[in-house]
Amino acid sequence: MTKGTLYLIPVVMAENASHKSLTPYLVDTINMIDEYIVENEKTARRCLKEAGLKLPQNSLIIHDYGKHERNKGLNRFFKGLEAGKDVGLMSEAGCPGIADPGAEIIAEAHKRNIKVVPLVGPSSILLAMMAAGFNGQSFAFVGYLPIDKNGRAKRIKDLESLSERLNQTQIFIETPFRNNPLLDDLLRNCKKETRLCIACNLTAEDEMIKTLTIEEWQSRKINLHKKPTIFLIHRNK
Repeated sequence: MTKGTLYLIPVVMAENASHKSLTPYLVDTINMIDEYIVENEKTARRCLKEAGLKLPQNSLIIHDYGKHERNKGLNRFFKGLEAGKDVGLMSEAGCPGIADPGAEIIAEAHKRNIKVVPLVGPSSILLAMMAAGFNGQSFAFVGYLPIDKNGRAKRIKDLESLSERLNQTQIFIETPFRNNPLLDDLLRNCKKETRLCIACNLTAEDEMIKTLTIEEWQSRKINLHKKPTIFLIHRNK
């Protein structure tokens, strides 16, 4: 029996951003399949509706892959795929598999010899990297920095040193309600010549992307509280 295809379906990152975030091919794809593995069902259903889903929502098969469901085994997610059905994988926001637990589903699909097809869509990490003006030949996404203040300060200095030594852009994130303390720590611990890009509310109407030196940021007032933000630093030798 021919197995189905696992489609990796990007999710819009801001309200009213579907028209500039999703391709016609993606819209065609979601109207071709009726089974999904999702990190957040509410988010997934809303995104499908905004994207132009024509199938009735009550006809969809939605598998919850939220944080409380990941320790129950993966077999249940693959019954349709093994039987020849095409299935969509959706993250909470952005691209499945990128800073996203869906990578485990994708890895299992490869083990089962199931075709994986990534669809074009918004990735906050890549959008921020594109707009920062930093080295795009060598960059690293390092996820979340330590919560502990001393550990965070050390990590910031280590990343700054790594950026200078390797000429490498360092990219990281924080839980939105802790953005302002992270920014304070960056301004406190980085050298004044280091460049910092702040990319906030990407694809939203109030999107803000700005690159300045640490010294220049120190003279500005900016509130990032509860705003999805990507931080990037780069330091030339």
